[in-house]
Amino acid sequence: MKTVSYYLSALLAGLLLSTLTIAQSRVIQGTVTDENKQPLGFVTVNIKGTNKGTVTDKNGSFSLEVTPNTTLILRAVGFLTKEVGAGNTGTLTITMAESASDLNEVVVTALGVKKEKRNLTFSSQEVKSDEILRAKEPNIVNTLTGKVSGVQITNSSGMPGSSARIVIRGITSLTGENQALIVMDGVPINNDETDNPNDGGPGSNRLSDIDPGIIESINVLKGAAATALYGSAGARGVVLITTKRGGDNRKPTVMLSSGLSFENAYFPDRQMTYAQGNNGIYYDGETAATKTSTSWGPRMDTLKVNGAKVPFHNQFKEFFRTGVSTNNTVSVEGGTANSGYYLSYSYFNQQGTIPATDYTRHSLFAKYTTKIYEKLTGTFQITYSSVKNHRMPEGYGLENPLWTVYAAPVSYDLKPYLNDDGTQRLYRYSRNNPYWVIDNVLNTTIVNRYLPVLTFVYAPTDWLSVTERMGADMYGDQLQYHVNMNDITYTTGLIQSKHSTFRQFNHDFIVQLKKQFTSKINTSLLLGNNVYSNYSDYMQAIGKGLAKAGYYNMASASSVTYTESQTMVRKVGFYAQGELDYNRTLILNLNGRYDGSSVLSASNRYYPYGSAAAAFIFSEVMPEKVKKTINFGKVRASYAIVGNDNVNAYTTTTPYYQATIYGDVSSNLTFPYNGQNGFLISSGLGNANLKNELQKELEFGLEMKFLNNRLGFETSWFDRKMSDGLVGGIALPNSTGYASTTINSARMETKGLEVLLNVTPVRTKDFSWDVTMTYTKMNSKVQEIGAGLDQTSIGSTWAVVGQPWGVLKGTKYARTSDGQLRINASGLPYSDDNSNILGNTTADWLGSITNQFHYKQFGLSFYFDTRQGGKIQNSDDGYNLYYGVSKVTENRADRVVKGISDETGQPNTVSVSAQKYYQQISGITEAVIQDASYIKLRNVSLSYNMGQKALGSLPFKNASIVLTGRNLWIHKSSSFTGADPEANSWGNGNSSVGLYSFTAPTSRSYDCTIKLTF
Repeated sequence: MKTVSYYLSALLAGLLLSTLTIAQSRVIQGTVTDENKQPLGFVTVNIKGTNKGTVTDKNGSFSLEVTPNTTLILRAVGFLTKEVGAGNTGTLTITMAESASDLNEVVVTALGVKKEKRNLTFSSQEVKSDEILRAKEPNIVNTLTGKVSGVQITNSSGMPGSSARIVIRGITSLTGENQALIVMDGVPINNDETDNPNDGGPGSNRLSDIDPGIIESINVLKGAAATALYGSAGARGVVLITTKRGGDNRKPTVMLSSGLSFENAYFPDRQMTYAQGNNGIYYDGETAATKTSTSWGPRMDTLKVNGAKVPFHNQFKEFFRTGVSTNNTVSVEGGTANSGYYLSYSYFNQQGTIPATDYTRHSLFAKYTTKIYEKLTGTFQITYSSVKNHRMPEGYGLENPLWTVYAAPVSYDLKPYLNDDGTQRLYRYSRNNPYWVIDNVLNTTIVNRYLPVLTFVYAPTDWLSVTERMGADMYGDQLQYHVNMNDITYTTGLIQSKHSTFRQFNHDFIVQLKKQFTSKINTSLLLGNNVYSNYSDYMQAIGKGLAKAGYYNMASASSVTYTESQTMVRKVGFYAQGELDYNRTLILNLNGRYDGSSVLSASNRYYPYGSAAAAFIFSEVMPEKVKKTINFGKVRASYAIVGNDNVNAYTTTTPYYQATIYGDVSSNLTFPYNGQNGFLISSGLGNANLKNELQKELEFGLEMKFLNNRLGFETSWFDRKMSDGLVGGIALPNSTGYASTTINSARMETKGLEVLLNVTPVRTKDFSWDVTMTYTKMNSKVQEIGAGLDQTSIGSTWAVVGQPWGVLKGTKYARTSDGQLRINASGLPYSDDNSNILGNTTADWLGSITNQFHYKQFGLSFYFDTRQGGKIQNSDDGYNLYYGVSKVTENRADRVVKGISDETGQPNTVSVSAQKYYQQISGITEAVIQDASYIKLRNVSLSYNMGQKALGSLPFKNASIVLTGRNLWIHKSSSFTGADPEANSWGNGNSSVGLYSFTAPTSRSYDCTIKLTF
């Protein structure tokens, strides 16, 4: 509470200080236009040689305090950088020329430091606000899909509020966290995934709490040299989010936006030709004698009962519904000569394609920037979100309604879901009726989140600035999971209640110095300190045995168990960055950071990291004739050594747990007992010698622009070597008294190639066509695990020495020495009963292509993205082959399986039925390993922007309408029988990679958004 009070007090103090703002002696007004005299918004206007500056508003206007002989530098995407003198007049009109290049743009880098893109010595890529909004994705992570080379986004499922996984430059840790660090306005924020109880599949990731509409840009820092200033927290790559702000001297502008979307689910492939039954005999599933899980009955088109045709039921279309989403936003922005403000409120509601599922988010954002006095600027902002999510269980949990929807026979009507005696009506015994689940299983999470940030910048001179930034991330997460009586698993019902809190505080103190020694030599130095802490806890109660049906009261449950946990982590870091720019041609950059962490033991608590990078802009020294063709060229190289903080809190210690002493059936002793508690030490031995994983990365890059900047590319090659990788579950001798421990022993190498290509085939006064393509290829290899191990489990996949990270393992078909199937006496293939490598989950390559067309006020964009290669284990098919509902089981002809008979040693001649064949192979893992490749038409957007002339006397500055289609087409491999191979059935962690298991399907959506500005 003291820390929270500190931040609130600082916020109030800042607001009071802002009233002391005083007018400056000379403020100039300016307007920036293009060559057609159209106003240019969001142009960066800086005073040369200083950190001072502003941004033009949507009308191209700006105001700025200047001194005599001031020179202004103006930069904007697609326009040549321009320098102009402020002069002695009070107003300026400045015209900027197009360049079709964004190299002169200022981008946000580590710790919020702004730099010219042309001068970067590392790889980064920015996504602007319009691209983010055009995606129409409620989860910010998904807005980056296919937009950034080197980045892979994987959506976990089609359930409203589902998490998404973001991995930059592949896997960085063998068993630990691999997702990128998220930083918003200079402050790291949490992106953990909410629990989904009872093996219920994925939850929500916390980045989904943020309204995409408040984002100005997202910059992705890819390599270790780019993220070195973040120390061990940034080893997995960093996603920098910059929020919108009001401009100086802007009149209030109000924006209203309203969007409406409809979505329809993609369904997995399944046979709909045959009825419920066994060996071709029809079972109606209504009596004990006629219940069966399988659809091995007769054909539906010939099936009659008592002379009447049996009705056909498309279980997908009868169960799923059309999803509907609404997204309404109102924002106000403006400012005075010395301040700017931006306020936004949005309401988003998504009704899922599965009944009783929805996601509701209220978001409030406020940012106020002001000159507290001449040399001091303050920014005060807060983001608040309230999220409520109703989900259905997914994955292996038997409360998952999709178990039955995906496998129920087309001859069976699942409604009504109750028998006359009030019990569930089932076509089989071991799965719930999905319509009963909808009304009797409740899974609700409620999250309330606050993200306050205070930033003060003191610039006493043109060459010195001091920044102090304080930020917090605080939220409460309430989970309620209710299962009514009469459930297949919990026959007497279940109540689960979990309340989690998270509080994270971050403080940076940064000193920046800039010095121009000569006309050719510019230098900068950054020094800083970071203090970080987070505290999380949860309390959970699970009650079994309801007092009566539908009465979810924990106190009335027959038995209740309680658990709770608290975790605290503190870190401190000191960092420095030095940069030398010689004649805007050669740039040298050095970074260093010294970190300390409370999760490590005293002997390993502090650790140094650093990077060195250089860039040579060779186009600056080319002959003028060559420059007409090659407009820009840069080579860069970097080497970095950074840590990866995957050591969890308290891993270095050996905890105790509340004891249960087991005897025979009548003598188990559970504590507390007679008011006395008892504890046993854990069987997992803590390792006080643990240290952070270490990464060494070498990177080379080439960037070029041609033909008046109409053609350009960026490419990066990197080689990252990981050592001291954490490996858990290392077996210990019985003599130690412990079963296992965690050690630093793994080694892995990842190499990758990233390409970004930009082409402008056509650009005229009224029409333009821009094409952007990305390509990513990565290869990893596990070099060592340690402790004599050649493999270790990482959930659904494995790390195996000599193999890429994330291979799938399981049973294979038994084969002869020359690779032919072995066939048993019954004429069926069988498994070899060993655990074998069956494929690699990593894609061979990723790519995307985006086309954008603009004609006057009209805009059209569409983009495809693809994943080629990699395998996925389709567990749905493992069951559906047995049930007889998989699409491949539609071929019911008897067959002779090609292979060598174990009985004769000759080619097999024994014929078997389709039912026997598919039920036999359903238990062989190799039979359900499928190709995860896809090509998607990810997004199509058509917009019309009405200018003031078209609006006439209407009280609007602007109005626009945007029509968007999302996931309109999916081309998948013929071997994959699910709805969409882009899925992580268990969430966004390592353990779910490469697994497809009864996941809510992806949807195609159609959106219409109207925006009014006045």
